[in-house]
Amino acid sequence: MDQLDLARIQFATTSVYHFFFVPITMGMAILVAVLHTRWYRKGTPELRRVTRFFGGLMLISISVGVVTGLVQEFQFGTNWSQYARFVGDVFGAPLAMEGLVAFFLESTFLGLWLFGWGVLGRRVHLLTAWMVPLGACLSALFIIAANSWMQNPRGYTINNGRAELTSIGDVFTNPVFIWGYLHVLLVALIFGGGMLLAVSAWHLRRGTDAAEYTGTAKLGLVTLLIGTLLQFHVGGQLGINETTYQPMKIAAAEANWTTCQPCSFSMLQIGGWTADDPPTKIIEIPHLLSLLATGTWDGQVQGLTPLNDQYSQQYGPGDYVPNVFIQYWSMRVMAYLATLVALFGVWGLWLWWRRKLATARVFLWIASWIMITPFLMSTAGWFLTESGRQPWIVQGLMLTRDGLSGSGSAGQIVISLSIVVALYLTAGVIAAILMFRHARRGIPDESPTEPTDTTAAAGATSSLTY
Repeated sequence: MDQLDLARIQFATTSVYHFFFVPITMGMAILVAVLHTRWYRKGTPELRRVTRFFGGLMLISISVGVVTGLVQEFQFGTNWSQYARFVGDVFGAPLAMEGLVAFFLESTFLGLWLFGWGVLGRRVHLLTAWMVPLGACLSALFIIAANSWMQNPRGYTINNGRAELTSIGDVFTNPVFIWGYLHVLLVALIFGGGMLLAVSAWHLRRGTDAAEYTGTAKLGLVTLLIGTLLQFHVGGQLGINETTYQPMKIAAAEANWTTCQPCSFSMLQIGGWTADDPPTKIIEIPHLLSLLATGTWDGQVQGLTPLNDQYSQQYGPGDYVPNVFIQYWSMRVMAYLATLVALFGVWGLWLWWRRKLATARVFLWIASWIMITPFLMSTAGWFLTESGRQPWIVQGLMLTRDGLSGSGSAGQIVISLSIVVALYLTAGVIAAILMFRHARRGIPDESPTEPTDTTAAAGATSSLTY
C-alpha cells in the first residue's frame, strides 16, 4: 500500500471507532434525561437509582468518546495537511462553535449533573440533566455541518487556492446537512434505545428488579422502534439528495453502470462490481430504485459509466467511480438490518400489549444482543457515505490524493497506524469491560434520601460561606 491508502485506512479506523461512542453518548444522554424527568415527577427512590445506574453507562461512553475524537484532529496536521490548508477557513467556524459552545456546554453540565446529587436543587439538577444531551447534540450538529460541506460545498469562494467561507447560513441550510443531521439524531435514539433494552432484557431474564427493568425495557423498545421507523423516511430523503448532489454515490450503491428509467432495485446480486463484469441479479423489485433515488415511480438514475465520462470532461481524465462492492453491500447491510430491527420492535410491542414482555424468554434473549445491530448499521452507513464520495475528499473541489501531506512516508503512517490501532483496541477492551461490569452489576441497592430544593440551596449557601 502507498501513503494514500494507509492514510485513508488510518482516518477510517479512527472515524468509525470514534463514531461507535458518539451515538451511544447522545442517545443515552437523552434517555437518562428522560429517566431523570420521571424521577423528578414521581420522586421514588427506585427511579432515582435507575437514573444513576444508566447514567453510569453514559459516563463511560463519554469518557472514551472524547479521547478517541481527539486523535482525529491530529491527523489533519500530520496526514492531511494540504486538505487542512484548503478547508481551514471554512471548517474554522463550525469546529470553533463545536469546541467553544457545544463541548463546553456538555462537559460543564455533565460535571454538575454527576456531582449534583444531593447538592443541587431538584429543578436545577433536572436542568443539568437536559443540558448534557443538548450539548452532545449541538456538538454533532457542528461536526455534521462540516462533513456535509465536504459532500455538497456551499457558501464559499476559492481564493489563492483555498476555500474561504462567505456565508455560514449556507453551511447550515445545506440540504445534505439538514437531512444528514436528522439521520444522526435518529441513529443516536436507536443506539440509546438498544442499550436500554439490551441491559434491561439481560436482567429480566435473571428476574432481578423486574418492575424497574420492565419500565426501562419499554422505554428502550419504544425509542428503538420509533427511531428505526423514522429512519426509513429520512434515509429515503438522503437517497434523493445523493441523486441530486452525488449521483455517482447512488449509482454505485446499486452497481448501476448504465442509465435506467424506470430502475429496479436488486435485493441480491452476484458480480457487477466493474463495468466489464456483468451482474447476476437474484431478486429484483421493479421501480424501487427510482423511488429511493428520485422519489418518483419512473425516475431516471444515471449510470456509473456515463457519469464517469461526464466527470472526465468536467474535471479532467480519471476514474471517478468509488468501490462499487463496498457501496452495494453497505447500503444493503444498513437497510436489511434496519428492517429486522423494525420487525423485532413490532414483536416487542405485541408482547407488551399481551403483558408478556418481561417473561418472553426468546424475545429477551434476542433483545440482550440487539445492541450489535446499531454498530453494524452505523458502520455500514459511514462506509456508504464516506467511501461513496471517493475519489473526492471535497466533492468536486479536491481529490483525496491532493489532500495528503507533502512530507512523510508510508512507513511513518504504518507506525502511527499501528500505535492508533493498539491504543484503540486497549481503550475498546477497557470500555467494554467497564460497561459490561457496570451493566451486570445492575441497579444499586442504596437509595439515599434526596434533599428538597430549599435544603439543597441552603447547603450550597453554607458551603460558599465556609
